[in-house]
This record gives sequence, C-alpha cells and structure tokens, in this order.
Amino acid sequence: MDAVRERLTTWWQGGDIGRPAMQICVPRTAPVENVPALPEPKGWLTAYSTSDFAYRVNLAARACLQTHYLAEAVPTVSPDLAPNCLALYLGCKGVEQPGTVWCKPFVRDPDRAAFGYDPENFYWNFSLRLAREQARIGRGKFLLHFPDLVEGLDTLAAMRGVEALLSDLIERPEWVQRSLRRIGDLYFRYYDVLYDLLRDEVGGSAFWCWAPGRMSKFQCDFSAMISPAMFKEFMVPVLTEMCERVSYCMYHWDGPGAIGHHDLLLSIPRLRMIQWTPGAGRELSEDRRWWPLHHKTIDAGKKVFIACHSLEGLRALKREFGSRLKQFLIGMTAESVPQAAEILRVAECD
Repeated sequence: MDAVRERLTTWWQGGDIGRPAMQICVPRTAPVENVPALPEPKGWLTAYSTSDFAYRVNLAARACLQTHYLAEAVPTVSPDLAPNCLALYLGCKGVEQPGTVWCKPFVRDPDRAAFGYDPENFYWNFSLRLAREQARIGRGKFLLHFPDLVEGLDTLAAMRGVEALLSDLIERPEWVQRSLRRIGDLYFRYYDVLYDLLRDEVGGSAFWCWAPGRMSKFQCDFSAMISPAMFKEFMVPVLTEMCERVSYCMYHWDGPGAIGHHDLLLSIPRLRMIQWTPGAGRELSEDRRWWPLHHKTIDAGKKVFIACHSLEGLRALKREFGSRLKQFLIGMTAESVPQAAEILRVAECD
C-alpha cells in the first residue's frame, strides 16, 4: 500500500509513473482469509440494507477476501446506505428494492420546506456506527471509502421528486438556488465528520480511487434532463465551490444525455478528473466513439477515468493516445495474475 500511495500521489500531482494509473482486480482461487458467512437474513434485498447490522458487518469482513488488488487498485469497503446517502440524512426514507435503495421524496411544499443536520437521524447514525465497526475489523486489511453522499440537483431531486424539481427550476428558481446552497453546506458538515473517521494514516481517502488527501466524487445525473444554460445557472456554481473544498475530486459524467455540459465541466478550475460512464446499452467507455471527448478532457488539463474491458481495447487506447494515456485512470479485471502482468506491460508508455 505504501508503494500504491507513492505512485498515486505522483500521478495525482501531475508526475509521470510511466503509464496510466491502473486498477486491476483478479479473482483469487482461494480466499486470503477464512471469514465464515452469516446466514442471509430473511427478506434481504440489497447490500445497502439497514435491517441487520451484524450482517452488514459480516459483508464488510468478507468483501475483499476473494480478490487480488493489483497496480493501483485498493481494497475498500464503505458504510454506504444508498446511491444518495445525503438525501437519507436530510429526511428521505429509504425504500429497499432488489439491489438498490430508492429515496422517497419528502418535500411537498417548498414554502414550508425545512431540512438540516439532525444528529439523531437513523441513517446518519447507522452510517457512523457501521463505519466505526468496519474500521475496527479492517485495520491493516482494507481501507474505508466514503458513502455515496451525492449533492446538488441530484440530492434535491431525491428530496423533492424529479418532476416537481423540473417545474421548480422554472417556477421558483430562487428557492432552488437557496436549497442548493443549503445542501452544499450540509454536505460538508457530514463529509468533514466522515473524512476524520475514514481517512487513512497518511490523511488519504478514497471514493472509487485513493487520493493523498480529501477525496470526493461529484455528479449530476439530473443534468441529462436540463439544458446547458440551466446547468450553468444552477449546477456549475455548486460544483465550483465543492471542488474548492476538497483536495482531489472527480465528476461522475453519466451517459450521452450529459455530453452537452462537457465544456462547462471543463471550465471548473479545481475539477481534477472526469469519470466517463457511457450509459446502459451504449458503446463501452474505451470505444473510439468517445475518444474525442477524452482528448478534449485532457486538452483542458483534466484526467480521465474509464473502465476498459479487454487487452485489445487497452492496445487501441494506447495507439490513439500515446503518452497522453498517462493522464488516464483505467479500471480492468483480469482472469489471472499473469494476465494482469501482461495488462501492465501493455499499459507502459514511452
């Protein structure tokens, strides 16, 4: 892990590690440690569930045992409760469904809407309790990464409802702006507590990748439903401020519907990296269709984070980007440790 930290610190700070940063995972033929599984609770729907604390702890204890973490891949677990934990902390109720959790909106009347930090919130206290226990059992074995807090319009949409918020953007934009400022301040009230709890011994932290300081992932999947003008008005100020309040960050850029906001994202000075997700049913993230987007991101001085699904795909990226591939973070899986070594050989750049 010390070597991983050294390479990733160099890479984040603009140095040359001779190749892109790589996260390579390989299934183990046998677990690295024997941790007996608890029986799955009756009615268990999702690994986010809050219905059985002991089982969540057991899932964390077993999460990293079956995988080799190679190159810059890091074993992590998280006290995650939903793909929008901040909305749960602020008042949404989590509705568990197979594989995920839906946040039930609670803001019915914007004129009477009230939300804030609640130290007694069930979901917040569950996250803290789970994080502390994960940290205890994971010491020396795995790191903790942040729960998927989410922010901005995505969080407000979870609290208000998507269709209602779309109307609000037109009918009560001042209320939306006030709510977004409030959400941003509350985000860091929770984030700061979590960072102190989850950071490693050198002050590094992780969300999808490790960084040598305060790390966060930002997003706005809601952006696929609004124009670049609205994105600029409502979301760019939010992202600009949030990027300034952490040392390292990425933007989860999800699907072709969000491509129209590319220039605005690249204009945010402290945004370090864009993580491209093509969307269900679209070409893979390493596909040549997206290469112009990746070039444009690198031209703006940002890094690119993608998944790559084959050695041939990696070779094609190397032919196209050459030494610029060093600005990428690439996630891959391999069938064996020797195959992972071949992936790293191919990734080396002159």
